[in-house]
Amino acid sequence: MLNDMFASTPIPVLEQLVNFNQSRHAVLASNIANVDTPGYRTRDLSVEQFQTRLKGAITDRDQSLTSLSSSKPLGVDPFDKVRDGLNNITYHDKSNVGLEQQVAEITKNHMQHNLALTILNSQFRLLQTAVSERA
Repeated sequence: MLNDMFASTPIPVLEQLVNFNQSRHAVLASNIANVDTPGYRTRDLSVEQFQTRLKGAITDRDQSLTSLSSSKPLGVDPFDKVRDGLNNITYHDKSNVGLEQQVAEITKNHMQHNLALTILNSQFRLLQTAVSERA
């Protein structure tokens, strides 16, 4: 019931963004921890692939919300594909990236994570205000 109530809000999208950023942060931190390890190859999660999957899930959600005769069964989450994709989009490249590059990537990732949490927090404050009927 709660998933259906939030289905048309930005909350599911922000949830996926926060989850992706948390996973990517762990991978980037591992790269920094192993920067001096001989033979270590950097790893990363593909931001482009995540964005493509997320865009597809948003499109699927919007189409199912706008069609009156939706054939989508209740309880099916269009963001399942995005969430499942986090398990297999890790890749190894053939060259190591320097520490500066990894720190820059982790900083960008951290800022995106904080932005998503800030927007999510404001969405919940709006919901709380609407429920408590206070302006």
